[in-house]
Amino acid sequence: MNLPRALSALAAVASLAACSAFGAEAPERQPQSATTSAEPTAPATPKREPYTIAFGGDVHFEGFLRARLNNPRTALGPIASVLRKADLAMINLETAITTGGTPAPGKQYTFRAPTSAITALKAAGVDVASMANNHGMDYMETGLADSLAAIKKSRFPMVGIGKDEAQAYKPFRKTVNGNRVAIIGATQVLDAEFIDSWTATPDKGGLASAKNEARLIKAVRQARKNSDTVIVHLHWGTEMQKCPNPAQLSLAPKLVKAGADVVVGGHAHILLGAGYLDNAYISYGLGNFVFYNSNPATTGRTGVLTLTINGRKILKDRWTPATIQNGVPVPITGAARTQAVADWKALRSCTGLAARP
Repeated sequence: MNLPRALSALAAVASLAACSAFGAEAPERQPQSATTSAEPTAPATPKREPYTIAFGGDVHFEGFLRARLNNPRTALGPIASVLRKADLAMINLETAITTGGTPAPGKQYTFRAPTSAITALKAAGVDVASMANNHGMDYMETGLADSLAAIKKSRFPMVGIGKDEAQAYKPFRKTVNGNRVAIIGATQVLDAEFIDSWTATPDKGGLASAKNEARLIKAVRQARKNSDTVIVHLHWGTEMQKCPNPAQLSLAPKLVKAGADVVVGGHAHILLGAGYLDNAYISYGLGNFVFYNSNPATTGRTGVLTLTINGRKILKDRWTPATIQNGVPVPITGAARTQAVADWKALRSCTGLAARP
């Protein structure tokens, strides 16, 4: 045996025994190198928290409303404060974005607005809009080209319109409080003579049409694969009819089956009911919002629908009632507000929807 090594070992034992006897700590074990055995740490998945999304109805800047765009930052009026409170806000922009083009032949009402309309939406807290409606191409191909150019330059998210089918059906995507949100826009309302020329195809620009149900359902299924919440914004319904029409009643459950969590929209100029279809939330009609019409039937009741959502679960719906005054929504207050909310809830009676999931 090597005598120096043995003596060294005996000395070490004696040192440990002495430490123990006097309550002292033993020498710490030296840490092993982490370079050979440590595993790479995977990035933590963001935790989902509930978020809110606010929906307003149909917006244009036609007639006397055009003057509001002289100061676009206040163009939507006092309702903007309601939109800004939500994590996301959306409306239907029922106009072409152009100052040129040729009005659609034979069409009684054609709407267009300058690019300051987009500035007005941004200033009011709107995060995304749909142009998939029966006025989105009122100024035909030139108006479409101008609209697409304005959207691109402004970098403002617009759904339901595009240089081709893929872009028109492409969802707006944003992660909000850890929720991957996808919003698709499409129109179920198109004048018969413009269905072919206004509908986007693989090699032609235009609008996303809900009349092509298979294509819309395909877009919903694709969005479902990598989204926490899938929302479909539709232009649908029958003008001045307070209950959903057969086309709406047919399409809504198909979209839910394909993976939509929320289906919301308008067109009828008046409010329609909203509620739950199984676990999904459906709103059949948000009515006019920023609109020149002075008919009491179409201006007396409007508002903002705000949903609280976490993933696929709709936690809460809230209706902020308003009336349209001088073309813009003004929130209702006091006892009239309570009655207006009750009136809105009563519209559900002819929809087949439930008050709760």
